[in-house]
Amino acid sequence: MPESTSSRNNGRFGSGAEIGVIGAGAWGTALACVAAAGGHKVLLWAREPEVVQSLNATRENPLFLPNIRVPDTVTATSDVEEACQAGAILLAVPAQHLRSMLTALRPALAAGKPVMLCAKGIETGTGKLLTEMLSELAPDVEPAILSGPSFARDVAQGLPTAVAIAARGPIGAQLQATFGASPGFRPYVTEDLTGVALGGAAKNVYAIACGMVQGEGLGESARASLLARGMAELLRLGTALGARPETLMGLSGLGDLVLTATSMSSRNFALGVALGKGASLAEATGPGKPLAEGAATAPALVMRGRRHHVELPIAQAVADVLAGKLNVKQAAERLLARPMGPE
Repeated sequence: MPESTSSRNNGRFGSGAEIGVIGAGAWGTALACVAAAGGHKVLLWAREPEVVQSLNATRENPLFLPNIRVPDTVTATSDVEEACQAGAILLAVPAQHLRSMLTALRPALAAGKPVMLCAKGIETGTGKLLTEMLSELAPDVEPAILSGPSFARDVAQGLPTAVAIAARGPIGAQLQATFGASPGFRPYVTEDLTGVALGGAAKNVYAIACGMVQGEGLGESARASLLARGMAELLRLGTALGARPETLMGLSGLGDLVLTATSMSSRNFALGVALGKGASLAEATGPGKPLAEGAATAPALVMRGRRHHVELPIAQAVADVLAGKLNVKQAAERLLARPMGPE
């Protein structure tokens, strides 16, 4: 029989406390490694039975994060309710699956339990930030979100990585201490949940744009200009949503954008490169291709901008290319034809 929630919550952020990670993709597995390296027992839920079996038998996740040894204090499970009995929950499912996952988990999420979002995106159809979804579907939990410039393999290998954790009150400091216990993983804490959620989502869209520039062969100067003007769009929308500018200029905004928009290890940048070289969205995101969250985020970001009367011409151009309304060259021409004005 699993322990009761109350017994597991005693000293829930101390060394040896259990952390439940929902989602055993590359990122969820990497975060499980971080928590375990900090001295914590981790329950890692995977949808795929073969992932559960492999993690427990061989200490590896060959499907999503091959050639990385997962610590012995990480136990994989196919029972999501068991994972939710842990003292703190990390939700590492893709952004567009978050609503269905939260709906399913709601009965198992006790009031006051820390739930940290670890995905990056904006919900299609509603334009909601992930933190807004969490507030809607699990209003009694202690909300938190983690974001920043971090590739899963770097994190799992213990390479130096800094991220932002947003949470309110003492929960932020407790989460910072929990994950800061792992060597090489340095979390900074803020109470700006909106800024961290928006920065982590929007940077994927602008990373696709930078990849398009690379794939089309438009030059390094064009990519640098796009980075700067993309940040200007992000800051305008962030102001409208009540995010702090310093958050968006920090790890979860500018920092993550610089990483994601300059490396072929970035799924979103690589998607943009493929589109710039003439591939269709279907060809670039077909079976066996890694998930690039920015493809779903782009139209949702534009929708959110319109709701707040904020122009996002670069995000709109990305959304139009993804929808097949423009090719990359036409999108660049449209952006260059916009009226000139002050910076």
